[in-house]
Amino acid sequence: MSFSRQQGLRIVLMALFAVILGAMTAVTIRASLERSVLANGHLLQDRWFQATLCDAYFGFLAIYVWIAYRESSTPLRIVWFVLVMLLGNIAISVYVLWRLARHSPEQPLYHVLLREWHLPPACPAGVAGESP
Repeated sequence: MSFSRQQGLRIVLMALFAVILGAMTAVTIRASLERSVLANGHLLQDRWFQATLCDAYFGFLAIYVWIAYRESSTPLRIVWFVLVMLLGNIAISVYVLWRLARHSPEQPLYHVLLREWHLPPACPAGVAGESP
């Protein structure tokens, strides 16, 4: 069995999102042990904090739009919206890892991004990112 570029990229993506999940979980636990997130109301006065918060949540919303497109179940869309808005990159990393784990290594990696009925018809080898 040969190791394809697609399989290598899948492993790299899984490692990347596992690192993000681990790092975000660690810094969140560390910060939570120091003080409650609710004890930071004074930060809302700071313009840079406001800009950073807006930047983060617009990013979360942009990624959620992809998740909502990807999922056909309304209850799952609602659950993922709540998780992404409450947990941010922790939830996003879990979602991407879940999608990558369910992805067959034999399929092109773009299958992770698209809904099943939006996938292109079978293409000749070398087209749409598939290796010959």
